[in-house]
Amino acid sequence: MSVPLGSFSTEQFLEHYWQKQPCLIRQAITGFEPLLDGDDLAGLACEQMVESRLVKGTAEAADWTLEHGPFSEADFAKLGDENWTLLVQDVEKHYAPLQDLMQQFDFIPRWRLDDLMISFAATGGSVGPHVDQYDVFLLQAEGKRRWQIAHSFDSTMLTNCPLNVLNQFEPEQEWVLEPGDMLYLPPNVAHHGIALEPGMTWSIGSRAPSVADLLQGWGEWLAFTDHQGGRYTDPGLQAATRAGEIDRTALQNLRKLMLECIDTNQNLDNYLAAFMSRFRLAHDPMSPPATITTKELLNALSGETRLHRNPWTRLTWIESTEGARLYAAGQSYDCSIQLAESLCQYEQPRIRAGMLDQASLELLTRLVNNGHFLLTGED
Repeated sequence: MSVPLGSFSTEQFLEHYWQKQPCLIRQAITGFEPLLDGDDLAGLACEQMVESRLVKGTAEAADWTLEHGPFSEADFAKLGDENWTLLVQDVEKHYAPLQDLMQQFDFIPRWRLDDLMISFAATGGSVGPHVDQYDVFLLQAEGKRRWQIAHSFDSTMLTNCPLNVLNQFEPEQEWVLEPGDMLYLPPNVAHHGIALEPGMTWSIGSRAPSVADLLQGWGEWLAFTDHQGGRYTDPGLQAATRAGEIDRTALQNLRKLMLECIDTNQNLDNYLAAFMSRFRLAHDPMSPPATITTKELLNALSGETRLHRNPWTRLTWIESTEGARLYAAGQSYDCSIQLAESLCQYEQPRIRAGMLDQASLELLTRLVNNGHFLLTGED
């Protein structure tokens, strides 16, 4: 599968641009033709389970408005020909053929990629100058869009605004992107995109959890496992001398309790892998209406039936003392390294009945019954 970097090699891009500086890639995907159009996107935005937003306004007037979906046909009928943008998250999870596009970005570890957000903008449509805290690839899918960026900027946000829009923005560079062109932006680069004509921008965003995200999740993980890290004790307690004071010894002991939990708790790696196996914004995979037995799965895979990963399941794995521990949307399973790699490599793993030992067959049966893999017909 080709890498969508135009004339750049993967090595060149990662060495010189990834998390270092913006990169404009002309014809990142030569002859790119989008599998969805604006009408398809509007249809998705009308569905109950789809996260969508409608942004109106301009930077000049600072008159930004924000509405959340689901929308109706009547909502779109009222829109004019200028200065609005429809944004839909997780499009590749709702429309499976777009998962092939996401796979083209596998030169980035898959757990670092989040979702495909597609925006359709009327002429003049924008979401204002802003800053993202994560890496993003901005692929122009249809129409022309002008992108302006700045490395140095005032981070003050516009007040009384429903969007995180910069109060002031002075561009340092700008380009016009046409279909197939792509702009890569590392975190903390201010950028402002304006549609020069009706068109779509496809944003491939990365996952970059903050320390607060990780610690909050760690606390929740501990609270719902048997490894809660112990409790505070003070067997050498001295009589209190000043009312209400937490003395230095107590503070040190509290800090030690927390740090020892992080440094020595064997569950930390498991937590991190499980945490990163969940999409930032995602529905939990649903179990099938009827469970399947290992014999039924073996018979199915002996024919034309194939496994297909549920688009709402992200798979990650870490090496363990006995092989691999596979994580699927936060749930963990023990398996061989070979099987873990095979399941993670393709949306439709190339696994046949003759390749499976009993342990692997039982694992796949659990994954299917927990909703992480679906059974589909031959390609």
